[in-house]
Amino acid sequence: MSRFDEIFSKYDFDGLDKQNVTAEAESIIADNIKNYNTNSVYSNILSCIDLTSLNSDDTIESITDMVEKLNKFDETFEILPHPAAVCVYPSFVSTVKDNLREDIDIATVVGFPHSNTFIEVKIAETGMSVMEGATEIDVVMPLSLFYSKNFEEVYDELSEIKMSCQNAKMKVILETGLLDDPVLIKKASIIAMSAGADFIKTSTGKIKTGATFSAVYVMAKTIKEFNELNKKKVGLKVAGGVSDTHTAVSYYTLIISVLGEDWMNPSLFRIGTSSLTNKLLSTLASREINYF
Repeated sequence: MSRFDEIFSKYDFDGLDKQNVTAEAESIIADNIKNYNTNSVYSNILSCIDLTSLNSDDTIESITDMVEKLNKFDETFEILPHPAAVCVYPSFVSTVKDNLREDIDIATVVGFPHSNTFIEVKIAETGMSVMEGATEIDVVMPLSLFYSKNFEEVYDELSEIKMSCQNAKMKVILETGLLDDPVLIKKASIIAMSAGADFIKTSTGKIKTGATFSAVYVMAKTIKEFNELNKKKVGLKVAGGVSDTHTAVSYYTLIISVLGEDWMNPSLFRIGTSSLTNKLLSTLASREINYF
């Protein structure tokens, strides 16, 4: 028995098919969402956003403009919390660092979006990003190795990147839209967390299928099992297609129902998005706001 066969044997894989998982997730949301359609929840979600700009046409000027809006956020929206982090490509980390005046994390991406490059490049990219000021690293799991069941190599690669993160948090992107089987999502989650992930994250947002309720449900339940087995809390980041208040609250409902209130803060829950912030602000103000 391989090491990961032994590790996987400690987790519950019974009844883990897509139809069952989807039905369970949708039932939890339908039964509980009415409890979370409140201004306090909208505000809490706002505090857990990774304000994201990962576009081909990003420029120093556009990133600087976004950061300046973050700097003015507290005075513009006095009673509301600002987003948790700003997420940009590595080449813009120093731009954010040089201009950001608020206590907001700086996130960047490594091996993005496909992860098909040399491990040495990913390690260098991680180390350079941290040196430039990144406090969070969102790294894409090497799915080519995962698909080939080279689980040890996946683990080793992520462990090396974790070491390169130094004091920065490591969020591992599973790209769940390509892992159509809940069993694969669970195994990927276990490997990432075993390798030291501080967060597991659904998606890059660069493929057709982003976050789904079924994927997040599997990830949340796996985090719960991991915590019970290892006494370590790992965060969950939802990304890819979360662009309106109702969808955000649906994910919030699902995650709090599985993991509890302890997870519903920026240290353990994030939503990666570029458009949700305006939607939440509009919902809270009962008028259209296009701040970002």
